[in-house]
Amino acid sequence: QVQLVESGGGLVQAGGSLRLSCVVAGRSLSMYTVAWFRQTPGKEREFLATFSWSGGMTYYADSVKGRFTMSRDNAKNTVYLQMNNLKFEDTAVYYCAADPSVRLSRRTYEYNYWGQGTQVTVSS
Repeated sequence: QVQLVESGGGLVQAGGSLRLSCVVAGRSLSMYTVAWFRQTPGKEREFLATFSWSGGMTYYADSVKGRFTMSRDNAKNTVYLQMNNLKFEDTAVYYCAADPSVRLSRRTYEYNYWGQGTQVTVSS
């Protein structure tokens, strides 16, 4: 069983920055793919970024490429999402997700483990 806990959300002005954290606890994560998604009311959950815990490339959605950076701290079993130059439309609940059976997927239904989400609100 894997547990994910996000933190770091809050209120920020447009143009500002936030760093979200996702602590991943459970079994060995060496075979897991981890991803960030976000969701606004009435819309489907949107893919943002993903990488394999074992290393390799990080893939981003076009909507956040160049502004958001996904990284990790192996010692802390923590994944981060650094968000810069935030826009009003980035307002959403942000989730991290993980699964050992997917490979860099952008599809929400392929991830079996999810955090509770953290709210990010960008004021214009």
